[in-house]
Amino acid sequence: MTERPQMYRFHQGDRVLPFAASEYDARLAGLRAIMQAEGVDACVFTSMHNIAYYSGFLYCSFGRPYGLVVTATESVTISAGIDAAQPWRRCHGDNITYTDWQRDNYWRAILSVTGPGRVIGHEADHLTLLQAQKLSGFLAPSRLVDIAPATMRQRMRKSQAELDLIRAGAAVADVGGFAIRDSIREGVREIDVAMAGRDAMELEIARRFPDAEYRDTWVWFQSGINTDGAHNPVTARQLRRGDILSLNTFPMISGYYTALERTLFVGEVDDASLRIWEANVAAHEYGMSLLKPGASCAEVTAKINEFFEERQLLQYRTFGYGHSFGVLSHYYGREAGLELREDIDTVLEPGMVISMEPMLTLPEGTPGAGGYREHDILFITEDGNEDITKYPYGPAFNLV
Repeated sequence: MTERPQMYRFHQGDRVLPFAASEYDARLAGLRAIMQAEGVDACVFTSMHNIAYYSGFLYCSFGRPYGLVVTATESVTISAGIDAAQPWRRCHGDNITYTDWQRDNYWRAILSVTGPGRVIGHEADHLTLLQAQKLSGFLAPSRLVDIAPATMRQRMRKSQAELDLIRAGAAVADVGGFAIRDSIREGVREIDVAMAGRDAMELEIARRFPDAEYRDTWVWFQSGINTDGAHNPVTARQLRRGDILSLNTFPMISGYYTALERTLFVGEVDDASLRIWEANVAAHEYGMSLLKPGASCAEVTAKINEFFEERQLLQYRTFGYGHSFGVLSHYYGREAGLELREDIDTVLEPGMVISMEPMLTLPEGTPGAGGYREHDILFITEDGNEDITKYPYGPAFNLV
């Protein structure tokens, strides 16, 4: 009978990564410094964002677990046989393929790298209860350390290579925004406008990054009442004259997310809506002026809150004013330590990347009803910030 191993190495083709090998070596060196400080022998990563950050490989789970094991000397991705050699071609370091012939070969593959009884770093915010039990059962760790907060802090500070990719992503988001604006007219459906923006961005990504994998770029284009939530899905609603619109483009490049968000109106805007729109634009400009080294997320949030309170609009705010960018998507990743919220005391530093995105949602039946949102991405620099979003905001350009 054909031998069916628990795991094997299947390496073929040329390796293509989003960044140079030296970039991943630097990230791993930073991780190993964290491990040494925490007394960790091996890290077992299970999240898409950390596996992609330290190896370059962005997995597609489809019900199967994936992993990355980092020790003092090794970095090994753990992938399912269904993907063949693709994970190896797209990762920095070694790769082991586990098979489906026996349940939990995934954990046996991890054990083959970590060995038993070691101090294991893991992601407590990602492991399910079931997989946490299996980690303990198979690896028999002498001690568990939640490594997720420290890795998040490492990811918050971007390298020059990351800044270059994020800058390119913001430019792609602008391309999508202009394509969307060109598609807006009465009678067109939300889905038709969204597809125009998505197609333009995917073509631009392929032009700029001919060796990348292409997936997950998307658009949320909302109109009328559908603008009330920032993450409301696209519908087939037809645009009408006087509609409030929300343009949201999200290019994905090798696991890195960027965004552009703008308020627009179709044909005309009533006085009440214009007042709210202009107030939100003013808050957006004020908020961007506050993003500089030494300012804390909570302090910035408090000042924008005061700005809205003075105008009796604070009750219409629905979420925080911005967040970090990097290895991030709508279904993985979150550098929650760098968000503009009342309960985040992180101090801004050069090399951080953060958005400014105030949103006001006025309920139906209220003058100016709808959701108003502007969104720019900013690099924190030595003496202030750099806004890398170039699509214009405000009524002068976005009354279409």
